[in-house]
Amino acid sequence: MSGMSREGAIACMWHHMRLGLSVVATGLLVAACTTQLGGGATPPSGEPSAAAQVADGQVRIALILPLTAQGNAGLAAQSMKNAADMALAEFKVSNVQLLVKDDGGFPQGARNAAEQAISEGAEIIVGPLFAQSVSAVGQAARARNISVIAFSTDASVAARGVYLLSFLPETDVRRIAEYATSRGKRSFAALMPDNAYGTVVEAAFQQEVARHGGRVVALEKYPHDPNRTAEAVRRIAQAASQIDCIFIPDSPDAVPQVAQALAANGVDLKRVQLLGTGLWSDDTRISTEKLLDGGWYPSPEQTGFRNFSGRYRARYGQDPVRTATLAYDAVALVAALVKTQGTQRFSDQVLTNPSGFAGIDGVFRFRPEGTNERGLAVLRVTPSGGQVISPAPKSFAPGT
Repeated sequence: MSGMSREGAIACMWHHMRLGLSVVATGLLVAACTTQLGGGATPPSGEPSAAAQVADGQVRIALILPLTAQGNAGLAAQSMKNAADMALAEFKVSNVQLLVKDDGGFPQGARNAAEQAISEGAEIIVGPLFAQSVSAVGQAARARNISVIAFSTDASVAARGVYLLSFLPETDVRRIAEYATSRGKRSFAALMPDNAYGTVVEAAFQQEVARHGGRVVALEKYPHDPNRTAEAVRRIAQAASQIDCIFIPDSPDAVPQVAQALAANGVDLKRVQLLGTGLWSDDTRISTEKLLDGGWYPSPEQTGFRNFSGRYRARYGQDPVRTATLAYDAVALVAALVKTQGTQRFSDQVLTNPSGFAGIDGVFRFRPEGTNERGLAVLRVTPSGGQVISPAPKSFAPGT
């Protein structure tokens, strides 16, 4: 590949469909996500204890995760570490060494881990998981001009050189608003949870509906309080005659109750199109609620994750957490760049290639300010699970 351009070299690289990682146009890609899973624990004293070196190579890559954090965070971190190890094993890149560092789930632990990894020669940092930890790592990395590929879904911690490989709520909203308006929907209402997720989604919803030529007729936020939820639903129901769609960006434990309340207040859910986010994806509480049948929501297509899960189970004897694809794809991307991009492998120019990358959960690309854009499908709720009604794009080329 010595005579090829940088973009051409990436385009020719590794057609590893069997591994769930493919090449898209002039780039290659990866997958991912995460919000803070655990909290309330006491910060560990001293530096986090768990650290390891995986493979012995010339190019050193730091992987920072909350391996000793309590509860779900620690479990997710271990699954993500397994996925990172698996990526390195499957791609057989002998000159890459993974420096595994534990941040304990706390910002200071993350900063300590980053500084230690940098002192050991890390050229790029993969992780951490939580927003505050990403900020701490970013400060340490920027001082040494080292890029970070982190897993937080909080876009506020993204920056040039600190790239988020995650499923951002804003991307979900962009995709579903784009699809709904393309199907002739123009008048929108929304019932949103009164929490941090709802705040992020509200801003994106207002922006994306307007950008695609729609209008928001009514918007209500509700706490997890049945009485106050009922009030919000009644106000939306009063505007039902003007509404084409109702957007309910909440979790599967709440959405069925909201739909039931809308129906009880006289909203015809066969006429009004229900919309959701990726929180609706692959959950029986959504698919078994008859009132949600026919609802639309964005999601990665599931084939890549199913294939990945099968290989993970064969290797580790258990199912991966959904966010394990993040770590796999991040390490696979890093390994691919090591193999093809020479001394510029982790530069902003390479990482923000506008043609993007393609991995387990579909195409994505990093934006210069550190957020990402993903190619998502739109699915329809059916009793047997989500059915693709608008396939995910295979590249970022116009018209795909």
